[in-house]
Amino acid sequence: MPLPHSDAASDQLVRDPDGGIDRLREIMRRLRDRQTGCPWDIEQDFASIVPYTIEEAHEVADAIARKAWDELPSELGDLLLQVVYHAQMAEEAGLFGFDAVVRAISDKMVARHPHVFGTDSRDKSAEQQTADWEKIKAAERGPARVLDGVALGLPALTRAVKLQKRAARMGFDWPSTDEVVAKIAEEAAELVEAREALTEAEVVEEFGDLMFVMANLARHLKVDPEAALRSANAKFTRRFGRIEDWLAEDGKTPDQSDLEEMDALWNRAKAEEKAVLKG
Repeated sequence: MPLPHSDAASDQLVRDPDGGIDRLREIMRRLRDRQTGCPWDIEQDFASIVPYTIEEAHEVADAIARKAWDELPSELGDLLLQVVYHAQMAEEAGLFGFDAVVRAISDKMVARHPHVFGTDSRDKSAEQQTADWEKIKAAERGPARVLDGVALGLPALTRAVKLQKRAARMGFDWPSTDEVVAKIAEEAAELVEAREALTEAEVVEEFGDLMFVMANLARHLKVDPEAALRSANAKFTRRFGRIEDWLAEDGKTPDQSDLEEMDALWNRAKAEEKAVLKG
């Protein structure tokens, strides 16, 4: 359905709380209007918006991790805006429009779920359905190298796991976690022992190798490394906040404390959390 471009019709749609996706598309069209739109929105392009797209996806993940269900509609809306933004810019450039985006994902979902929309049996495990999904994706890509198509823009840990999964399907994988753990110990020892003799670039490379193997361990343990690290970040933030609280009770700030005192308070915060969980 074409969107209204007359001022009266546009204003009516923009202010209609029940206008749905057409309302959001019209808001974005108005923001990008070269004569009457927002100067900041007008000067954006695909590359400049990408960081916001990634950030909004992470904020959705954060709200889910915190079970902040009251915040989730707003965060999902922010992410949806990114899709509308990119589609609007593409339409202005004559590349494609929003309808093409919707059609592409709809066609993909139908094609990749033959057990729902086709004649394949639904009597499969989740693992088998995942394997079938990957086979369909591979067929869609056509002749290509095994690791082609793993998006460069993914968070590095997530991309590492995806690369490893692709290689593992070809049989290039350690048979158990024992070999992975041994490799982690080897990489860590090499980095520590050789750090004084290595250049800065070599230290970065060796550390990257260690992180790559850590991602492999996460894959073997069926752990999402991004989610695990987000959880660790949240735990660190929470416990350090308690350190600040207790120091403040004594009229102090962290820079007026020392490692010994803060370490003791850290252990206190850790014990406090464990007591809450047990209670």
